[in-house]
Amino acid sequence: MNSARSAGIRIVSVVVLSLCTVRGAWAASALDFHAPQSADDSAVPGVMRDLAERVLPVYQEADRERYLANLSALQMVAGDYSAADASRHELRDRRRRKDAGQPVSRALIYDIYAYAKATQSENRVPLANAFARAFNDVVPRLDDRDAYVITRWLESSERPFRDAFQRQLDQLRGTDSIGEDEAVKLIRAYLEFAAYRDFGPFVPALVEADDDRRYTVDAPALVKTPHGSIATVVVRPKQISKPLTALLEIKIEDTDANAKESAAHGYAGVVAHLRGDPPERSPRVPYQHGADEARAIIQWVAAQTWSDGRVGMYGSGYSGFEAWAAASRLPPALKAIATAAPTAPGIDFPMSGSIFRNFAYRWSLYVTTSKESVEKSYGDDALWRALDLDWYKSGRRYRDLGRIHAEPNPIFIRWLNHPSYDRYWQKMVPFRKQFADISIPVLTTTGYFAPSQPGALYYFTEHTRYNPNANHTLILGPYDDRALQDRPAASPEGYQPDAVALIDVHDLQYQWFDHIFKGSAKPELLKDRVNFEVMAANEWGHASTLEAMAGGSLKFYLDANDAGESHRLSLRKGSRATFVRQVVNLADRTEGVLPPTHELTRKNLLTRDQILFESEPLTKSRDFVGLFSARLDFKVNKMDMDLNIAFYEHLASGDYVRLFDPAYELRASYARDRIHRHLLKAGERQELTLHSDRMTSRRLKSGSRLVMLLGINKRPDREINYGTGDDVSEESIADAHAPLEVRWYSDSFIEIPIRK
Repeated sequence: MNSARSAGIRIVSVVVLSLCTVRGAWAASALDFHAPQSADDSAVPGVMRDLAERVLPVYQEADRERYLANLSALQMVAGDYSAADASRHELRDRRRRKDAGQPVSRALIYDIYAYAKATQSENRVPLANAFARAFNDVVPRLDDRDAYVITRWLESSERPFRDAFQRQLDQLRGTDSIGEDEAVKLIRAYLEFAAYRDFGPFVPALVEADDDRRYTVDAPALVKTPHGSIATVVVRPKQISKPLTALLEIKIEDTDANAKESAAHGYAGVVAHLRGDPPERSPRVPYQHGADEARAIIQWVAAQTWSDGRVGMYGSGYSGFEAWAAASRLPPALKAIATAAPTAPGIDFPMSGSIFRNFAYRWSLYVTTSKESVEKSYGDDALWRALDLDWYKSGRRYRDLGRIHAEPNPIFIRWLNHPSYDRYWQKMVPFRKQFADISIPVLTTTGYFAPSQPGALYYFTEHTRYNPNANHTLILGPYDDRALQDRPAASPEGYQPDAVALIDVHDLQYQWFDHIFKGSAKPELLKDRVNFEVMAANEWGHASTLEAMAGGSLKFYLDANDAGESHRLSLRKGSRATFVRQVVNLADRTEGVLPPTHELTRKNLLTRDQILFESEPLTKSRDFVGLFSARLDFKVNKMDMDLNIAFYEHLASGDYVRLFDPAYELRASYARDRIHRHLLKAGERQELTLHSDRMTSRRLKSGSRLVMLLGINKRPDREINYGTGDDVSEESIADAHAPLEVRWYSDSFIEIPIRK
């Protein structure tokens, strides 16, 4: 590959090959096609090659860049690699001026692959040699940031591409023809799968050699803390000799990828592993010593010769917790923290809404033991679902999970001994007035479909409540935890986010760190303290507080419908006193138990143990933006119950679109105060005021209906509250007695925040 062509590869478009669409008059015809059963069938390459050869002569597209991108895919699958390489060369030439200064894009992978396949074909050399030549002609010329991005993409598993191709094959099953536009989409999906399958074995050695040229990786250092030593890895860019600001992550997992990413952005990347590699791996007590661990590591980092004395912390999940644990003690060297989907112990883990989750048992067992059997079984979802069902059907106490699973778990039992948000949890992260002392810049990112959202919102609301001048920026969008930890390009549960929502969370964090530590411009997206994407509107909103996101509200009353199972959300309070009766037999284990579904768009709703309320069609579009609240007027025959509330937009087309996920869940006795339990009054009419810890932002279309599901929790993957008022983890099916019966009176209402 000559230098001119290499330069062309360096400057590429942000338009990703996998997102290209095909439109044109040519798409009206159909081709004979019988989908193979499996993506792994030996006949697949021949079938796809035949399809590509038939599409090529008729393919048309007015947009030249889109035409070339799709044409090259067709040519590669048809086996004409030289032509595909020429098409991608022309595409790069057309994009060169427009994309000058833009970040590198995934399209570069297919430029490299096309050139490698052309070299293999023309020179009759092994693909390993051809791919190494193409890789080394391109990647070493990139700067560290772009090289990191491209090599991370190249190192991706082929599995998601295989699965995406398989899904398209499954959709075509039972048909004997395929539309030409659909054929191009299938061919593109196959190309992605085939490319990653082809070059996957060659990538690790090539990336390792490139990394050796770019980075200095120090031997792991054991940093002493009050609770044991922690292995810490440091990665630094070789071309920078001056002292560097360190970006630190303290994590459970054993990977160092984020340290290299920080080094690629011009920082000293530091990753501390709470669990070492086998056989040195030793059990850890999660959460309990986070502040001490973080403080010791920060002090060690600041004292190193390569450090300029400043430390920023980042992370997601447990790593995000560690950043907040450090902030509770605020070491002088800690200057900023950026977290995505951070865990808040006692708030969203191991319980959420004060209801314990079975996954907490599974995870804590993995973290606190070094048994090889536990290590191997941790990722076996089918095994854990079966064990959950064993407990559910047995009706035994929640505390007996360890006995049923044959693995005692002392830390889980310790957690169960603290069902309230008491001092045990309060000491792990900043609490109340401690937030007032946190003056360093903070960036928090969360999603409408992220289970961790309550924790992220807890940190933001408490910080800004006790420190009104807090330099804390919040970003919310249609993301789940996986997208926040990786990249939002992977749509949560098949949901396709708006184009403006497809941000790179990692890159945004580094832009923010550059603003804090290097004086670069503040990212354009962060215009205010709260920055939120409005789903279905394809726009970002900005506000100074969570309350200011909306500016108005709609109040819907729970109106009983005597004519059927579906009840009304009414904008007007009914003139007569009515109630909706809900009965759930907590002792019944005979019904089929399906794993919870998290599909965000569906044709119908499952309403077992739930009551459906639906509004009239909206007369105009409304932006549901923020945290909903409710006042429930009810009578119940138990002293406690666990509720779940979910909202959907019921489109005029008939589809139901979930507004946030998972559902808002809460234990009624902790709705008023998560620190002190207030039992219900069995047999008496009473009120419960709710303030959701889950939020959304979506434009509800004119003609759509708002749907609410109000349910009682009885799931095999949750603690079950039998309503005696005693310690729920001590209750068993013997405490169920009469079925739970609730009367929801028509005075009850929900209040939806609406943007004006």
